[in-house]
Amino acid sequence: MQSRLAGVALQLAALATFVAMDTIIKLLTEGFPVVQVMWARFFFGVLTVTLAMKLITGQVPWRSRAPGLQTLRSLTLAFCNLLFTTALVHIPLADATAVGFASPLLTIALAAVWLKEPVGWRRWVGVGIGLLGVVVLLRPPFIFGAAPVHWAMLLPLGTAALFAVYQILTRKLAGVDDPRTTILHTSFAASLVTSATLPFDWVWPSAGGWGALAMLGVLGGLGHGLLVLAYARAPASLLAPMSYTQMIWAVLAGVLVFGDVPDLLTLVGMAVIAAGGVLVALPDRTRR
Repeated sequence: MQSRLAGVALQLAALATFVAMDTIIKLLTEGFPVVQVMWARFFFGVLTVTLAMKLITGQVPWRSRAPGLQTLRSLTLAFCNLLFTTALVHIPLADATAVGFASPLLTIALAAVWLKEPVGWRRWVGVGIGLLGVVVLLRPPFIFGAAPVHWAMLLPLGTAALFAVYQILTRKLAGVDDPRTTILHTSFAASLVTSATLPFDWVWPSAGGWGALAMLGVLGGLGHGLLVLAYARAPASLLAPMSYTQMIWAVLAGVLVFGDVPDLLTLVGMAVIAAGGVLVALPDRTRR
């Protein structure tokens, strides 16, 4: 029981860490180009993970049996973050986070089609409910009769689709490479691609700016480390539904840092997405 509670606490801490990282990203985009912020996240992320792995395991297993697939996975993550970071320039953090949570639902659909994984009808119902919540957030005028939301609300939807592809690629690599190799390659190609763009769009940071940019890599590495510890102490069936509490952290950060108070329709959309996601995540024995 104590192990499960520790797992839950670690999961919640990881989600809060990711929201803190997204909050810093949104703040940094007010003074730095989007690509420079992305570069910092990936570059300092690679440094953080490499150093941590060397200190903890004594090894840094870079060699991959599928370098092409690792590169494709890393570049998919890069474009995923490009869309999400661009969205944060224009829309509230909570809105972007909520729409992005369509990703687990799309992953289920892709796994059924691409990996031929069996998906029961109850999970398909959960996918449908979750996507209905996304529709509520996007508020198409032909349904709600109101002015359309900002165009940037579509960007997290693209993020969700790309992250679903990223998850499928991660599963395909699970039986090919050491998990540590996949972790090391996660940001490597993305850091190289974003580094190539820096001469064309660069703002020289102050000392504090460098610290904030470096913090992105530290928070990203810390968040993923906390997730690994959480899943080592508690079952995925308990932790997966709790990932939707990240929307609560995002709402709090949006209100406290940016003064973005979500309206009722946004909260309803978030609740519907979370309901669909929990239905998808519940183990089969719970729904019999």
